[in-house]
Amino acid sequence: MKLFDAIVIGDANIDLVVAGCEKIPEPGQEVFVPSMTLHVGGGAALFSLALAKLGLKVAFNGVLGEDGFGQYVRDQFAHYGIDTRYIRTSNHNRTGISIAINPEKDRSFITYAGTNSELSLLELDMNSVALARHVHLTGYRGRENHADYVGIARKLKSLGLTTSLDVGWDDTGEWYEGIFELMKEVDVFFMNEVEAANYTGHATAEECLRELTRHSRHIVLKLGPKGAVAAVNGVTVYRSSFNVSVKDTTGAGDSFNAGYIYGFLSGATPEQCLLYANACGAMSVSQLGGNTGTPNSSDLERFVADKAEQTTGNWKLA
Repeated sequence: MKLFDAIVIGDANIDLVVAGCEKIPEPGQEVFVPSMTLHVGGGAALFSLALAKLGLKVAFNGVLGEDGFGQYVRDQFAHYGIDTRYIRTSNHNRTGISIAINPEKDRSFITYAGTNSELSLLELDMNSVALARHVHLTGYRGRENHADYVGIARKLKSLGLTTSLDVGWDDTGEWYEGIFELMKEVDVFFMNEVEAANYTGHATAEECLRELTRHSRHIVLKLGPKGAVAAVNGVTVYRSSFNVSVKDTTGAGDSFNAGYIYGFLSGATPEQCLLYANACGAMSVSQLGGNTGTPNSSDLERFVADKAEQTTGNWKLA
């Protein structure tokens, strides 16, 4: 019996969400907005909170500052039962902050990486991962830390743990081909449609999926408003998205990932995992903040039961 269902490794910071800001003020100007709210941010942190809300036992492995924002993140984690004993306190940087400016049609960010710049798999506490069934990885930066990720994925596999990874956006623009080597070592590999197109060089989701399944036994491709598709051991399943009123897309992908891994660790079928994932993503975007709308397990089941007729499984490779 493991102490944790999942260990999550990655970024945690503060999100200051500015709602209703249609333009950045010119020098000397002041712009009034209808709302500013403070939330926990960072993909790994939002994934952890969503998974913990769903009732799984989660521990977080990351770096925070010795400051009020770092304490705020720790307090929010503790509120939802996330174990914080493996969070390292930085002596050099303050807790990261991201200002999310949310106009009606798109988002912009001003970000201070802070303690997240110190994240390294080389400092991972291996005693912590031995206490878990599953490890979720974030923070892949292509060529810069590729060897570390391949090495840790192989190590975790040797310990009998399952793993998942959301590759994330490549800020360098290289779209390093070594990603295909890493895919072979990870049990559940998440990627969105734009990332897949950049890595594979293909224009359509169908073409991307064909290429990705050559390297991954379990690939989950997020298609935004169109839903998501999973290819597991050569079998492809698809679920369309749920129709909800969108207020804030911050953290939607991380909530989607949590819903999918919740199903995966519960022994659900890939199709059911996709339903959970799409539902968590939909419930997330219905509220401001990356964590506000994420559900507990009862609310998730109720949402799926009430709205299952909205989704379809009709999707075929061209």
